[in-house]
Amino acid sequence: MSDNIPISSDSIGIANIATQNEIGSGSATDLNGSYCRVMNHLMKVKGGGIASCSRVINANLSEMQKLVEEAELRVKQSLPRHVALPNTSLQDTTIGSSNSSNYSNLLSHDLKKRNGGPLEKAFNIGAREKLDGEIARMFYMDGLSFHFARNPYYVRAFTNALPGHVPLSYNALRTTLLQKEKSNIEQLLVPIKSTWKTNGTDVQRIPLINIMAVCDSGPMFLKTINCERDQKDKYFISNLLVDSIQEIGPENVVHVITDNAPVCKAARLLVESKFPHIFWTPCVVHTLNLALNSICSPSPHPRYDDIMEECGWIAKVCNDVFFIKHFIMNHSMRLAMFNAHSKLKMLSVADTRFASTIVMLKRFKQIKQGLKQMVISERWDVYKDDDL
Repeated sequence: MSDNIPISSDSIGIANIATQNEIGSGSATDLNGSYCRVMNHLMKVKGGGIASCSRVINANLSEMQKLVEEAELRVKQSLPRHVALPNTSLQDTTIGSSNSSNYSNLLSHDLKKRNGGPLEKAFNIGAREKLDGEIARMFYMDGLSFHFARNPYYVRAFTNALPGHVPLSYNALRTTLLQKEKSNIEQLLVPIKSTWKTNGTDVQRIPLINIMAVCDSGPMFLKTINCERDQKDKYFISNLLVDSIQEIGPENVVHVITDNAPVCKAARLLVESKFPHIFWTPCVVHTLNLALNSICSPSPHPRYDDIMEECGWIAKVCNDVFFIKHFIMNHSMRLAMFNAHSKLKMLSVADTRFASTIVMLKRFKQIKQGLKQMVISERWDVYKDDDL
């Protein structure tokens, strides 16, 4: 390459060059090609497909590098700039508002777009960890169940989070929003209520006197009456039933079901006298439960002498079963030995459950082999020797 090739910004932009075979006394190599090959030759770019110029010194190399950077800067500045226009939906929603509100909407929309990419999210790791810690403390401080994190409304609340949104206050949750949710639930129950006239309803009474309406579309809870300070006589219960029938509509009610207690039987006459088309029946489950209790645990009354003679052995078996259950459940070591020899757990059935005695007898039949293995095991002998 000749020494008298001008080194300037103009030499960078030539399209094609061809060096002379001889320039003065030096012998140069012919180079044919584009300006990129010339730049690679002069700038000593390795891997450019051309040999580096041996006559270019470091001072020349620095000057050429500066010229290249200036040329690239001029080219970059000469390119047209793209200005992002606001979204049409934002323009439509901000018609008639002040300039400040328009500007804030545009900023929030632009900020949301900038924060949406994976690269921007990666730089918010610290803020996200802090937010996760605050949410976790909320669960721990108030003893919230971890299953609450799977609540779909909880997940949607974070998915639809708005910039600058203030959390709900105590008063808003217990007043305005509560009333709105009540209205929403009432609207959801309208389709079920509309089927009452066609499919009918019935009413079920349970200890706290919960009133429910049941039809083909499904059961619906109406109300609960607290009877702690009221005398639950036939007039009180009949008034509750009449009020509920009036609320549902007498033409929609065809059947009333309650417990077969004497007070409920007396209230039934008052209801049927006011609504002759509505008939009453006792609860089948409650009736069967009383019958099973009479068989398994008959009362010592002369009227039940024949039952005691035929079914007295059932009461003895039930007493033995409950004694064994309490013997095992009331001591941690005995319970641990039982769990080691039985795959099934020892049940503790509430007395209010239907057929509680029958359920307990059925479970003891299933764990019979485990009880045998427990009392013949070596650990049981150690337990007896220690007199625990």
